Amino acid sequence: MNQSLNNWEKIVQTFQHIWGYEDFRYPQKEIIQCLLESQDALIVMPTGGGKSLCFQLPALLNEGLILVISPLVALMENQVYDLKNRQLPAELLHNEIPRDQKKITLQKIKNNQLRLLYLSPETLLINSVWQVLVSPDVKINGLILDEAHCLVQWGETFRPAYRRLGAVRTALIEQKAPHTKIAIAAFTATANPQSQGIIERVLQLENPQIFCLSPYRSNLNLNVKIAWTPRCRRDLILQFIKPRKRQSGLIYVRSRRDSEILTQWLQSVNYKVGAYHAGLSPQKRREIENKWLEESLQFVVCTSAFGLGINKANVRWIIHFQSPYLLSEYLQEIGRGGRDGNPAHALTLMSEPTGWLDPSDQQRDKYLKQQLQKQYQQVKQLIKQIPKQGEINAITQQFTQGKIILSLLHSAGQLEWIDPFNYRLKTNISTINLSQLQSSQNEPLKQMRQYLYTKKCRWQFLLEAFGFKEEAKEFKCGHCDNCHRQS
Repeated sequence: MNQSLNNWEKIVQTFQHIWGYEDFRYPQKEIIQCLLESQDALIVMPTGGGKSLCFQLPALLNEGLILVISPLVALMENQVYDLKNRQLPAELLHNEIPRDQKKITLQKIKNNQLRLLYLSPETLLINSVWQVLVSPDVKINGLILDEAHCLVQWGETFRPAYRRLGAVRTALIEQKAPHTKIAIAAFTATANPQSQGIIERVLQLENPQIFCLSPYRSNLNLNVKIAWTPRCRRDLILQFIKPRKRQSGLIYVRSRRDSEILTQWLQSVNYKVGAYHAGLSPQKRREIENKWLEESLQFVVCTSAFGLGINKANVRWIIHFQSPYLLSEYLQEIGRGGRDGNPAHALTLMSEPTGWLDPSDQQRDKYLKQQLQKQYQQVKQLIKQIPKQGEINAITQQFTQGKIILSLLHSAGQLEWIDPFNYRLKTNISTINLSQLQSSQNEPLKQMRQYLYTKKCRWQFLLEAFGFKEEAKEFKCGHCDNCHRQS
């Protein structure tokens, strides 16, 4: 992202003309300057902090293309729709796009007509797309990893393509003009120090500037309640939303089935609500999003994907029908409330600790651990058959779990990517301690349970968990359920 405009005043004028804001919020200006100077960066900013603008504006100030790696189709579509409405040269690529439209977008890339291209890690590494991007004639300035916490949450066993992104920059630069610089910047709202380290290592960031803002939101009121029985869980929902009849909200659930069942019940008691999950068609998902944004639906009963990157300022409440698995998920999801700065309330429901009256939470946690254990056992059986050096597509044809095996080896520090498609093992395969790796996966689950049962200020717990130790000392928000009990 070589700086072609040294005049900051002109940059501000471009910002004001396109986005209509008077001035930048800290640290937007500093991040933009960093990216214009082709420096790597790791940015942790709360939801609603204006992260997207920090890479969109530099892209428009320079010639060449910035690749924005994004985890979800809905997130890409919302951002590209907004950019196109501003008459800005942006496109997206994903597997739901018609073939003709994809060809047009690839041609625009070849002709250097775009400034921003949104795509998933998997789409980036499709051969037909990669061959266009790697062409010497296509000028690429930067690589942005949006919602970078997904690399940590999903990169090992769910979406292993994330683990190959560190090899992308070198492979691209090798095919470009001499002295080409491609900066990498990772943006997220939730990354504790350990996650920041993983992101930095996997992406191979070079002396990155780090911008890390406190996740604390003074307008966001946090509450956890025990639902002693399944019926009690539903009663608590009604008690919570009844006085908020005209307010926009979200109810998060863990499964598609829960989304459908809970929606049907809420519709039967006359609430304007829709179910949202990955099993719906793309058209249906967009329809529900739009109805919620336009407020023809008061709220949505959804799985974790919903709301990521959707800009709705007046969400007044968030309910977790069951607690999330990870604290980072929780912080992301409650962060969708109160983006306009006005008060918002977050309620998390959990089963009573023994599980005698309602074992549903314990059953869900047990199932997740069993699935993880099963996956690691499968990997353990196959791992010694993996060649010391090879190409990922050949491995995938030979082993159904091939990509996950390579991802886990990379996570264990025993594999390096020569380029995004070819790997090399670092050491003897028998020395790898997969049980230690599996144990590290269980730690975040414990942390979520500690949050649910803590008696200290909930925001103090979150500040400590996400690395803000100094700020957390003696911290009392005064407006979470625990602070209210102690006052």
